[in-house]
Amino acid sequence: MLVIRPIAQKDFPTLKQFAIESGHGFTSLPVNDELLQRKIDNSLAAFANRGTAKAEGLYFFVAEDGETGEVLGTCAIDAAVGLSAPFYNYLLGKQVHSSAKLGIYNVVETLTLTNDYTGVSELCTLFLRESARVGLNGRLLSKSRFLFLAEFSELFDHRILAEMRGVSDEQGHSPFWHWLQEHFFTMDFPTVDYLTGIGQKGFIADLMPKFPIYVNLLSKAARDVIGITHNNTRPALHLLEEEGFTWRGYVDIFDAGPSVECELSQIRSVRNSRQCTVKIGEVSQGNRHLISNTHFADFRALITEVALASTEDNEQGLPVVTLTEKVAHLLKVTDGDKVRLVEL
Repeated sequence: MLVIRPIAQKDFPTLKQFAIESGHGFTSLPVNDELLQRKIDNSLAAFANRGTAKAEGLYFFVAEDGETGEVLGTCAIDAAVGLSAPFYNYLLGKQVHSSAKLGIYNVVETLTLTNDYTGVSELCTLFLRESARVGLNGRLLSKSRFLFLAEFSELFDHRILAEMRGVSDEQGHSPFWHWLQEHFFTMDFPTVDYLTGIGQKGFIADLMPKFPIYVNLLSKAARDVIGITHNNTRPALHLLEEEGFTWRGYVDIFDAGPSVECELSQIRSVRNSRQCTVKIGEVSQGNRHLISNTHFADFRALITEVALASTEDNEQGLPVVTLTEKVAHLLKVTDGDKVRLVEL
């Protein structure tokens, strides 16, 4: 059984291996010891100092085998992007060129450089080892973050963003970036992807075209991948779409992958989740739920079958959920504690 927990310093070697395995285009996990350590440090600081309102902060989680302790995946939430360094996207829009006198009316698609997502909270760094991509592991890794968002919503923006990896091949060649490189840059995609990952983004403002790009001027290969998700990332996109995330025309400035978003209060698992009071006992038959404790620094989440009582019989006025001793131990809860859950 996989359990989601906050990242710890001991996870550094595994995180570095994930960075190597994730490949090109996975900007949030660059193969750079200093940056990976900084991410761990930022997460440790965020979990150690709980605020009362939205602020910059990285909440980094790992998926750990509850029996062996092996770490098999990661996911994270960036509480507010773009506050200390610009956060860029292209917005796919339209311009009309018309002449009533000549009887001409043309609608042209454009890509405009924006900072529209500044201050928005971002779901990021979702990676699951290939050997662990079975059963409900991917669903747990992705959706566990929604229970954390629901429990501590005051720390996050009302809009939640997720950038999907765009199209690139095994060598790291992006059709969209190839066109930009040819006309505005002299760096290949793996280089620019790495520089962005380690936080060196100054070249974007220096070299990126300042005016809207007419899409019909791009090569066909570049046009064809705008808003298209990398094959390896499509399962993650599907899980987000289940939760209500939609694409509103924003794409990554390097590989043109789509950025999807949803109002925090409208995310399915946030909207349908509820707190319950724990009762430890035998669970002979129950429904499968995504469940987390309500601890902050000691957050835990997993998927299991639970028995949910139809009546409230506790001072808190909450429904009672029966957990096995093993599940309660993994969640770090005891009788009378609160948990948050949502049925799958």
